[in-house]
Amino acid sequence: MAFRIIQWSFLLGLAFYSLFIGAAQVSLSDLWRMDGEQLQFWWEIMLQSRIPRLCSILVVGSSMAISGLIMQRITNNRFVSPTTAGTMEWCRFGVMVAILYLPGASPIWRVGAAFVISLIGTSCFLAVIARVRHQNVILVPLIGIMLGGVVNAGAVFYAYQFDIVQNMASWLQGSFSLVIEGNYELLYASIPLMLLAYVYADFFTIAGMGRDAAVALGLNHASIMRMGLVIVSIISSITIVEVGYLPFIGLIVPNIVSIFRGDAVKKILFDTAWLGAMLVLVCDVAGRMLIAPFEIPIGVILSVVGGAVFLAMLFHRKTYA
Repeated sequence: MAFRIIQWSFLLGLAFYSLFIGAAQVSLSDLWRMDGEQLQFWWEIMLQSRIPRLCSILVVGSSMAISGLIMQRITNNRFVSPTTAGTMEWCRFGVMVAILYLPGASPIWRVGAAFVISLIGTSCFLAVIARVRHQNVILVPLIGIMLGGVVNAGAVFYAYQFDIVQNMASWLQGSFSLVIEGNYELLYASIPLMLLAYVYADFFTIAGMGRDAAVALGLNHASIMRMGLVIVSIISSITIVEVGYLPFIGLIVPNIVSIFRGDAVKKILFDTAWLGAMLVLVCDVAGRMLIAPFEIPIGVILSVVGGAVFLAMLFHRKTYA
C-alpha cells in the first residue's frame, strides 16, 4: 500500500510540476505576487493549453502502453508492439488516405480511416507470422518492422505523387505542442477502451497460451484475438491523428513491468498504464526543458530513449524470452 501511495504521488507531483513549464513559465511564489488581471491571464493559459496537454499526455501514455501489453500477450512475444508490428505505419497510411480523399474531413473520419486500414494491416501481420514455421522471439518483430517499412515507403511514395510530403511529415510528427482546448477531446475515447481491456484482461492472458489452450478452456480464440486487434487499432489511430507518431511506448513499458510484476494482464494492467503515463510525461517535460523556451518534439525524445532500451532488450534477449 505504501508503494502505491509513493507511486501515484510521484506521478501527481510531476504532473503538477509540468503545468508550470513552457514558454510562459511561472513559479508558485510568482502566483502570490500576481494581481487579478495577471491571475486571470495565467488561468486562461492553464485551461486552454497546460491542463489539456497534461490530460492528453496521461491518456496517450497509458493507452499506448496497454496497447503494447495486449499485442505482446495475444502474439505471445515480448518484442511485438504497435511500433514493431507495423500498426503505427498502417495508421499513418490511413491518415494519408484521409488527407488525399477526405481533405476537409473532421478528425473522427481520419481516425476511422486510420482504424480500418491499421486493422487490416495488423491482421495481415498476424497472418504472415502464423505461416512462419520456425518462429523465434526476434524474427516476429523483424517481420513486423519489415512490413511497416514497406508500408511507410508506399505512403511516402504516394505523398510525393500528390505533393503532400511536408504536410504529412509535419502533421504526424509526435508532439503535444499543438494540443489545446477544443482539439484534443477525441483522445478521451481511449479511456473506455482501456476499461474494456481490463474486462478482457484474463482472456488476453489465456489467448497468449495458444489456440489449443484457449479452446480447451472454453474460449473462442479468434474472437479474443479480434477484440485485442480492435482495441489496439483504435487506440493507435486516435494517437496518430491527435498527437502523431510516438514510438516504443508499447514495446518497452510492458516488458519493464513484466520483469517485476509477472505476465498476468489483469495484475499488471494498472502498473503498465502508470509507467506509460510516467514515461511520456518525463519525456515531454525533458523536451520542454532542454532547450527552453523552445521545445524538442516528444517523438524525438521517445525515439532516443525507446531505441536504447529496445537495443538493450535485444542484447539480453535470453532474459526476456
